[in-house]
Amino acid sequence: MEVIKKTLKDSAALRWLVLILISGLTFSTYWFQDFFSGIKPLMITEMGITSSQFGSLIQWTTWANVFGMIIIGGIILDKWGIRRTGIIFGTLAVLGASLTAMGAAGTFSDDVDSQMWTMMIGRLLFGSGLEVVCVIAMRTIVKWFKGYELALAMAINMGFGRLGSTLGQALSIDIGGGVVSPAVNFAATLIGIGLLMFLIYMMFDVKLDRQMKGSASDTDEEPFRISDLVKLITNRSFILIALLCVTFYSAVFPFMQYAPDLLINKFNFTYDLPQDASIVLFGSAALGNASVYIGLFIFALAVTLVPARIKSRQGKAISLGIVLLLFVLFIYSLSDTLAVWLTNGPKTASLIPLGSILFTPIFGKFVDSKGKAASLMILGSFLLIFAHLALSIFDNVVLGYLGLLALGIAFSLVPAAMWPSVAKIVAENRLGTAYATMFTIQNWGLNLFFWGIGWTLDKVNPTVVASLESARNSLEQQGLSNIEISEKVQHMQFITHEIPAFNYTTPILMLAGLGVLAMFLAFMLKRADKKQGYGLELPSGMTPEEN
Repeated sequence: MEVIKKTLKDSAALRWLVLILISGLTFSTYWFQDFFSGIKPLMITEMGITSSQFGSLIQWTTWANVFGMIIIGGIILDKWGIRRTGIIFGTLAVLGASLTAMGAAGTFSDDVDSQMWTMMIGRLLFGSGLEVVCVIAMRTIVKWFKGYELALAMAINMGFGRLGSTLGQALSIDIGGGVVSPAVNFAATLIGIGLLMFLIYMMFDVKLDRQMKGSASDTDEEPFRISDLVKLITNRSFILIALLCVTFYSAVFPFMQYAPDLLINKFNFTYDLPQDASIVLFGSAALGNASVYIGLFIFALAVTLVPARIKSRQGKAISLGIVLLLFVLFIYSLSDTLAVWLTNGPKTASLIPLGSILFTPIFGKFVDSKGKAASLMILGSFLLIFAHLALSIFDNVVLGYLGLLALGIAFSLVPAAMWPSVAKIVAENRLGTAYATMFTIQNWGLNLFFWGIGWTLDKVNPTVVASLESARNSLEQQGLSNIEISEKVQHMQFITHEIPAFNYTTPILMLAGLGVLAMFLAFMLKRADKKQGYGLELPSGMTPEEN
């Protein structure tokens, strides 16, 4: 009788500990990716930049990846493994974040153009590490969770990323205290903490590799060949899912950078949160406000994980009911505060990743147990179209809320279904290259739309751009500091409305068009899967032969 050798990944407790450690990098990199959106109006008024310049700053995150950095990282990952690749690209992200923080602080020069160039170079370095770090996280989760709760683990990891996006968007203005530099410093510090968590994970990875040495999964691996990449990019299902990836994320990530500003300009939401609307914890409003989002994330995990640990159907129902009751009480206790938050641009815009936090683990569990991945991608793309139409051509604030919530749900549905599907289409020992290829194609779209939205916004609002420039020039001639100028320009924009509001209709309609294309590609992927037989509509662990 053959004795099956147990390894670290056979322990549920260790698998989930590894997931938490890996998710530290995911959380921090997503925070740094999206936190600028919460301080865009502040950067315009304090630094005197335009929406086009803001878009360029975000765009620089993608430049190295547009020219293949992620594919290089994926190949390195497949050749050198998780540990060495993680150290290299994690360190690159830390260096980039640090340089961005120094630029925002005016370490090298207080000239705005010099600050922007320093920050853009920092974002370039950060972006060079960012996407490869995401690939490493996915590759690590496949290594530890394949054959177990793969879709759920990926969904929770994405949930940590969305939590980072949510907190970055919602809290950067609180952390900065009305100044740009402190918010950037804090975001950069988080990247360093995430890298430290990865270094702790490495101890477990070394031990797992020793346990698995000589196993079939290890000895069957072959060195990377260019022909593998050729086979990858000639696979119809992979091409469709990669194109779906670029169209979907190009309609979401660029929007998130501009969402707070859109709500302020379109629906007259506030920018600064009243002091009595903040939750203070240990003397810190930022920490108290963060606790709300963390609490929601814990509830989202509880809805998925607690009933799963109970065997009887009645017990599952009771446990789910208790979690939902506690959730309702939690929301009710914060009802007065949340009512004010929902009239604030940065806080309300965080509904996008917040919806993802609530639903991604649930959808991940659904994909594991029921399948229907291709169908969920179709549904998610439909919600994306609705969201952008609701936020562009209509001026109804209720529709605006529903649009943000729909975008958050779509942001959960599509990734929860898409990323585990790649593991069905591509062999495990080539997943690093596969994910890297997808991230590279994704960055082509992001590069265009990060900058394109800002450029389009300036072009369709020439009066607003001219009014902002005129106001700043007038205040500079009075000898005011940048912070004083920022406060007065914000007052003219958001209180007295002497400076007209930006009209976001045209840029957001562009993103609605991407949603239509994403839905078409999802339909095509479902059709292709019926022919190629990867089992995208089947539960995790089930093959078409077993169906």
